[in-house]
Amino acid sequence: MNTPTCAHAGCDERLGARHSHRARFCSTRCRVAAHRAAKADATPLELTTHARWIRRSSTKVPLTVGARPASSTDPRTWSAYAEAKASTVGVGIGFVLSDVDDIVCIDLDHCLSPDGTLAPWAADIVSRAGATYVEISPSGDGLHIFGYASVRQGRRIRRAGGYAVELYSDGRYIAMTGNRFRNAPSSLLNINALTETLV
Repeated sequence: MNTPTCAHAGCDERLGARHSHRARFCSTRCRVAAHRAAKADATPLELTTHARWIRRSSTKVPLTVGARPASSTDPRTWSAYAEAKASTVGVGIGFVLSDVDDIVCIDLDHCLSPDGTLAPWAADIVSRAGATYVEISPSGDGLHIFGYASVRQGRRIRRAGGYAVELYSDGRYIAMTGNRFRNAPSSLLNINALTETLV
């Protein structure tokens, strides 16, 4: 008999006769761990309410929740947040940026040291972004700044000092962690004034 598995990510135990027919978890330990993980995820509702989520491989190849190739330009390969989050395909999830709204991402690579110190150039950008959602990238040494802005085309901007800032608004997916940077809020702000200076 094909019974459902525990809803806690990483637990493969099947629910059996000892569980209620409405049970989602195999044990109290898994239920509590899943609840804590959900609370720790700071991903804003402005992102999680869109069905624009994919899974990703360790080499950043986009995948569907069914382990097929996904595309950042084909909505048929995207899923709802909960479905993508629950899937075990690949190594993580990603959010697809689309021209249907003004959600943008500023990608700052290699700006965060292991002790949590932010490079001065990145600290300036984060400060100018204001009270919008910022999360630590999967590498652990970069940041993703999310907000609303009118951006026609994504670009990579090389700045004096040898660093680069990437700005994306459409046709890309961003590898997500839900790992909020410091005290950034779980909401998106209009960051148009900032994006206009990133040229």
